[in-house]
Amino acid sequence: MGEPANASDIDRLPLISADSHVEEPDAFFVDNLPASMHAALCPELRPRTEIAAEFGKRIGAVRGSDARFEEIARGRTNDPEGRFEVLIEDGIQGECIYPSRSLYVWNLTDPDVGRACCRIYNDWIHDILESRSPRFRCAGLIPTWRIPDALEELERIRGLGLAAAMLPLVGTPDYNLREWEPLWSAIEDSGLPVVMHQGTGHDMLFYRSRGAAVANLLATQSMAPRTAGLLATSGVLAEHPGLHFVFVETNAAWISWAMVTLDHYYDAFRQYEGWVRPVLEEKPGFYIARQLHGTFQVDPVAVSNIEHTGVEPLMWGSDFPHGEGTYPNSRSTVRRLFGGLDPEAIAPMVGGTAARLFDFAPEVLAEPVRPR
Repeated sequence: MGEPANASDIDRLPLISADSHVEEPDAFFVDNLPASMHAALCPELRPRTEIAAEFGKRIGAVRGSDARFEEIARGRTNDPEGRFEVLIEDGIQGECIYPSRSLYVWNLTDPDVGRACCRIYNDWIHDILESRSPRFRCAGLIPTWRIPDALEELERIRGLGLAAAMLPLVGTPDYNLREWEPLWSAIEDSGLPVVMHQGTGHDMLFYRSRGAAVANLLATQSMAPRTAGLLATSGVLAEHPGLHFVFVETNAAWISWAMVTLDHYYDAFRQYEGWVRPVLEEKPGFYIARQLHGTFQVDPVAVSNIEHTGVEPLMWGSDFPHGEGTYPNSRSTVRRLFGGLDPEAIAPMVGGTAARLFDFAPEVLAEPVRPR
């Protein structure tokens, strides 16, 4: 390793946000679905005016009107020119872009409506951002209710040129079951990474009333090591070495804990015949370090654990335009977070791994963003 990085060293590194978002129009699905499907929409996918009071009750707000939804940051999330302004202001070369409200599609129970919603979003995100600049690499939604539908939409995503395949963080059925095997094989063959965003595939409201807003976020992020454990111990990762999973907004300090914990119990339980199935060629932690990644805005514990995890599992992201994100202070955040590390270690975490997994064009990293 070389000398520790100073601020100027870090400023020379290209930044790619591995976690950015669009904001879908308020009546996005109502406006684009046939009227016959509207009744099947879950509350989160209906216009916000219909669900604010209901949401307020669920989180335990004193009054339903206390439930407020985040404003679109400066109204620029869905406009390519506006996003270019944001990139310049924030010192970022490119973005991995995910939905906001469409993350709730996996709350739907009707497979036909779910498939239609995924197609609507995928076409829309291709048209408004993916096709407009190589600096925008957007993920497509996979309808997971029926495997044939999932395989069909995966092929459509590839044809559209989208950069990743999104699945819910919590699968139904569980991801260690063989029903998923055709999809794992197809995604591995596609070369696309799998993106799993926190809070998808399950109810995020574990608690209500006092302290619930913050405690629910911790509980939600705890689903990441649970899913990682299934993927690593079941043989999914071992059987598909080209398959990479990016866990978005789950932070990354848990990765070292999961590696150590799983390896310990894997060794301990192998003394009991039949307890550990399958027996893997390597310990579970090996596969996690090789194929799983977690995004974070500010996670100094994860950074301090790179001696155990390596740098590849860690992917920084701004979480633009969300209030808990780092915009417009991403550069200063990165300086504080990674200062003192070798620039060669920092580079993968702030953009190199994202560039590789999401297949950014080389010129995206070579050239700073300029006004258009």
